[in-house]
Amino acid sequence: MLKDILNAFKSPAPSQMRTDDAQLAMAALLVRLARADEDYSQDEKALIVDLLQSRFTLATDQADALREQAEELESKAPDTVRFTKLIKDTVPYEQRQSVVRDLWALALSDGTRDAAENAMMRMVANLLGVNDRDSALARQSVDK
Repeated sequence: MLKDILNAFKSPAPSQMRTDDAQLAMAALLVRLARADEDYSQDEKALIVDLLQSRFTLATDQADALREQAEELESKAPDTVRFTKLIKDTVPYEQRQSVVRDLWALALSDGTRDAAENAMMRMVANLLGVNDRDSALARQSVDK
């Protein structure tokens, strides 16, 4: 699965994703966001596992294994655009809004709005095709 996604990054246009690929792309996007502020903490790793469990109905060990695969993929992937394109091409808008909400939950989990994470969130929401209004509503829903 990891090899398939890495090969998709090398091709000029990503191919259609399988469900497992969509899960891995989403996990890698979470990892990339968590690493954006150069402080990838144990709390962020735990939150990624929780988000993956909730989103994909996975057991803890499955979600943790997915996070580990995503860390490897994220470190090898050339850009964020490919992650978002793979997700945008296979996930309906309403679910992409939910993806943005999960990303905001992760970005805000440490209680601060880091400039690097803010910039990445603006870019990722746009690349996922989620408009500014819906991204702001997603942020507000988790920023309590």
